[in-house]
Amino acid sequence: AYEISACHVGSEMCIRDSIDTDKIFPAIHLRTIKRTGLAKHLFEEIRFRPDGSENPDFVLNQGPYRNASVIVAGDNFGCGSSREHAPWALTDFGIKCVIAPSFADIFYNNCFKNGLLPIALPQETIDKLMDDAKKGANAVLTIDLEQQTISRPDGEIVHFDIDPFRKHCLINGLDDIGQTEQKNPDIAAYEQTRRAAKPWLFGMTEKAEA
Repeated sequence: AYEISACHVGSEMCIRDSIDTDKIFPAIHLRTIKRTGLAKHLFEEIRFRPDGSENPDFVLNQGPYRNASVIVAGDNFGCGSSREHAPWALTDFGIKCVIAPSFADIFYNNCFKNGLLPIALPQETIDKLMDDAKKGANAVLTIDLEQQTISRPDGEIVHFDIDPFRKHCLINGLDDIGQTEQKNPDIAAYEQTRRAAKPWLFGMTEKAEA
């Protein structure tokens, strides 16, 4: 399970280039299955120089954007390999939402499973949000998942679409395991009925476990 606010207020920053999952989280760091401590490798190849120092030209290294929680990105964000480490690293850094004209399908699905809200909007709207991002500390968006709206700094309201079930899971912090756990009473009832009908199956399982 995870936590996500139904209404998020955060500063935005833009990444115009097409960003694949290897740029988001380099393959060399895929040896871990932990979801924490990944932020230091987020956008590593473009965020840092070969000597490990910060690349001052990269947006996350610039004053007003160091604590950004919303990314406004270019087309096909998250293309490339299917690594789930990409949304893990984004959320570990503090990113709550990625807004782009389109997303790679696997990355898009992984976002919902890990408490990261991906919003697809027309390129015309993305261009406006990228212009907003130039306002530095004033580049603040309010994203209301309940109402499915984005409030721009100038007060304009932008509506976005989201699958109702995915919206429900995000608001309630339900990943795949959380969804299954909601069925615990039904699962327990089935196991009790199954045990009564075919007790020898459970006996064999219990002996194997012993």
